Amino acid sequence: MATYNLNINGKNLQVDVDPNTPMLWVLRDHLDMVGTKFGCGIAQCGACTIHLDGNAVRSCQLPVSAVTDAQITTIEGLSEKGDHPVQKAWIEHDVPQCGYCQAGQMMTAAALLKSNPSPSDEEIENAMNGNICRCGTYTRIKAAVKTASQNQ
Repeated sequence: MATYNLNINGKNLQVDVDPNTPMLWVLRDHLDMVGTKFGCGIAQCGACTIHLDGNAVRSCQLPVSAVTDAQITTIEGLSEKGDHPVQKAWIEHDVPQCGYCQAGQMMTAAALLKSNPSPSDEEIENAMNGNICRCGTYTRIKAAVKTASQNQ
């Protein structure tokens, strides 16, 4: 066990965990931040996406020992009132069905729009490609990302 000081959603938090503990489990099991979801466990589905220094990363394969100096943002920290342009667009386009993948989808979309405020359809598709939605709401996800890009 080791003690890690982490900056998560603008707050300094401390955890005592094994250095190899994935950030997903640090968030969910040690810090009670359950918005980030477990999907596949092998960084292939995107349900566990968080931001690491503004970049979308998969937290299920990211050891806590690799993020000690980083700014970490989870879905809980995307906005205090749920009013981030991506969150508002998700509601406007009625994106979620089961909702399980949506935190990861929104975190990926928010990172895309931060780095590219006006993405083309192809750029949206490429950025969102690694996030799996078992309900198949890809058309609505793409429309929501386009709307969010216009409302930033």
